[in-house]
Amino acid sequence: MKLTTIEQSGKTPEEAVELALKALNTTRDHVDIEYIDMGSKGFFGMGAKPAIVSVTKRFDPVSIAQNFLREMFATMDFSVTADVELSGKYLSINLSGADAGSLIGKKGQVMDALQHLLSLVINKGDGTYATVTLDIENYRERRKETLENLALNLAKKVKATKRSVRLEPMSSYERRVIHATLQGDKSISTHSEGIDPFRNVVISLKREPRKPKMEFE
Repeated sequence: MKLTTIEQSGKTPEEAVELALKALNTTRDHVDIEYIDMGSKGFFGMGAKPAIVSVTKRFDPVSIAQNFLREMFATMDFSVTADVELSGKYLSINLSGADAGSLIGKKGQVMDALQHLLSLVINKGDGTYATVTLDIENYRERRKETLENLALNLAKKVKATKRSVRLEPMSSYERRVIHATLQGDKSISTHSEGIDPFRNVVISLKREPRKPKMEFE
């Protein structure tokens, strides 16, 4: 578990704080400090008591994300800029730059894997939690528009041919886009089949309710 709180002693309160900051590998503006005992010099050095402080590292998902990405891109020798914003518990990260496109991958698979890794790094060993969303050069919005158009076109095909259409395997996010796009169509139904990562969406015509049989005596 990541060290976030440390109780530290020193000859003076200031020394105790500095030693704690070094142990936590952080700076004063990212911690909360509790002075447990201010200590005393004693009389001619006799009866001296050390100062004791408790220093807690604040949960700062923005700094964690920025530092992790900075180190990763430096190691990869990638020219990428990370724009990180925190709104409540939601952390949005948008990557841009000359090498950003290579981090998307086929159908966003590399980007999704990086988003998952960031979530693990940011939320590791801390009592708080941040929901991480990663986008690269507005890929998710462009992909969403593509999926919406695909859903509408396939719905027209299903209506014309009276046959169901099975889409290729998609992530849970992409499947939700398909379902949401067609949920207002009274003639079309959608459902998911299979097991991830091979789970896909099936688009079908809604079955008309059977008319009750008339019985005559």
